[in-house]
Amino acid sequence: MNLYDVYPLFPINIVKGSGCSVWDDLGNEYLDLYGGHAVISIGHSHPHYVDMLSQQLQTLSFYSNSVINKLQGRVAQRLGKLSGYEDYQLFLVNSGAEANENALKLASFHNGRTRILSAEKAFHGRTSLAVEATHNPKIIAPVNANGHVTYLPLNDLAPWESELAKGDVAAVIIECIQGVGGIRIATAEFAQGLAALCKTHGTVLICDEIQCGYGRSGKFFAHQWLGIRPDIITVAKGIGNGFPMSGVLISPQIEPVYGQLGTTFGGNHLACAAALAVLDVIEDEQLIKNAEIVGSHLLTELKALQAECPLIVDVRGRGLMIGIELNQPYKEIRSRLLMEHHCFTGCSGTNTLRLLPPLCLTIAQADDFLARLKNTLTKNSL
Repeated sequence: MNLYDVYPLFPINIVKGSGCSVWDDLGNEYLDLYGGHAVISIGHSHPHYVDMLSQQLQTLSFYSNSVINKLQGRVAQRLGKLSGYEDYQLFLVNSGAEANENALKLASFHNGRTRILSAEKAFHGRTSLAVEATHNPKIIAPVNANGHVTYLPLNDLAPWESELAKGDVAAVIIECIQGVGGIRIATAEFAQGLAALCKTHGTVLICDEIQCGYGRSGKFFAHQWLGIRPDIITVAKGIGNGFPMSGVLISPQIEPVYGQLGTTFGGNHLACAAALAVLDVIEDEQLIKNAEIVGSHLLTELKALQAECPLIVDVRGRGLMIGIELNQPYKEIRSRLLMEHHCFTGCSGTNTLRLLPPLCLTIAQADDFLARLKNTLTKNSL
């Protein structure tokens, strides 16, 4: 039996990681500016993270949610305190798509409606409602195309106002910084207007913080730059630093009925140990502030590079979530960055390099990346 090829694979077998570096099975070191799709928040193989998981594994790795798991309560309390959402409930699940599925279901339970508004270029997952809310017809199977979702342009409030005025929209789901969509940032004016409209029309506002959240933007959640407080927040990726985990933060105005939500593996003992370790390190090492400082440095230097390099069309981002739009497909440049300069980057669309490094990235490592990128782009333009 052969494995199904999900992604076009680089011929590299990564076997070890530490901080912002990974190594292949031949001993070659790579600078990681992608963090495995924004999953690695506190760095690869952080000692505290390793210790927490190891200790939990020695006692109990799993038992069902039919009994009390006090680790879940600790995660909820720590997450609430650090994020500023102590009055919200937390439902723990396993993946970003699963978190968004439950968020959308909660919204529909709450107001009895069936329509959803999502942004153009949005990505919210690959399952059922989450994939229908994703603005990519290539990955929406006929069974998922049920007509629940209307896609509207980011930062243009008028069409959202028109749709919400119909009074039948269960939820608005939005990324305040679009990841797969190319690091497109919602404006404060748009976000505040949208939040006000949702409140007026009884529509649940969901902020998908799966990629842009957990400190990556320089605040705990990206929407906190915009002055809004959503009804539901979804988190994943960086919450477990590589251990599969996600969560749904639910405002006090929404009260799930017992039995509406359930999960087998969500919030298991190992996942909670991972989540607690992540929160410990984020707080102790001030990684959110680091993301803001190092991200600002990267953005400044990348914009300076743009001024002298015609291959760069635009630089966008906030904190350690950055898009570098090129005037040609990214494929060759991304490949050369990896194969020749040993630097991992991500991508969006056809022309944008996407940077989502661990939040522990240093100024020195950022400058190292900038030198490798400049070398790659200069050679590519010859």
